Amino acid sequence: MQSAVTIKGQTTIPKPIRDHLGLKPGDKVKFFIHPDGSVVLLPARPISTLRGILQNTRRKPVTIEEMRDAVLAGASERFRRAK
Repeated sequence: MQSAVTIKGQTTIPKPIRDHLGLKPGDKVKFFIHPDGSVVLLPARPISTLRGILQNTRRKPVTIEEMRDAVLAGASERFRRAK
C-alpha cells in the first residue's frame, strides 16, 4: 500500500492500516525511526488503556510491607547465588 504526501506534508493512512491499528478519527499516532532507517507507525494510546491488562491472581491488594519483603527476598537470593 502507498499514499501520496501533500504539499503540507500530510498523507492519508490507508483504510486497511487504520483498521488493523484500530485508528479512529481524532486518534494520535507515534512515529519511531529505527537505526536501519525504517520507520514504524503505532497508535498513541493513553496509559489508561493498559488498565486491567494484567490479571491479578490475588484478590486483595499487595501491601507496602509485602512488596518490601519480596524485594528483600529477591535481593537475598541473588546475593546467595553470586557467592
